[in-house]
Amino acid sequence: MASFDIVNEINAQEIDNAINNTLKEISTRYDFRGLHSEVTYHKKENRVHLVAAESMKMQAIKEMLIRNFIKRGIDSKVLEFGTEEGTSQGHVKMDVALKEGINREQAKKIVKEIKDLKFKVQPQIQDDQVRVTGKKIDDLQTVIAHLKGKDMGVPLQFVNFK
Repeated sequence: MASFDIVNEINAQEIDNAINNTLKEISTRYDFRGLHSEVTYHKKENRVHLVAAESMKMQAIKEMLIRNFIKRGIDSKVLEFGTEEGTSQGHVKMDVALKEGINREQAKKIVKEIKDLKFKVQPQIQDDQVRVTGKKIDDLQTVIAHLKGKDMGVPLQFVNFK
């Protein structure tokens, strides 16, 4: 039986590179000169902390971050922006969560999408991934092609094709 796994994984090194590119861009932009701004990546908590002098600068940092994630080949759907809050110094801060894995609702949606194709494949939800097994490799490849064309709310990667 052939199989593959549907996952949502984030490459930590690429995230680090995207954040470093954002920091470099902030340091070279004229409109950020002399203003306080921070972009810090907390690997253990899987989040990014943003601090800017004002709300307009925060919006610019968000756009730079999204642009640099896309440049590094990371789908911007992994970014979940929190609410903007004020700090005691008069700055603005925001936490950005990085979504990794497939939650139960999204996995059910993927399984339903696969079953609606009416191929002889069996999708199974396993923790934060979905395993699809079938006898014909062509059916599995058709499922992959179909899911690549659909928007499931999270970026999907297809791994362990056996």
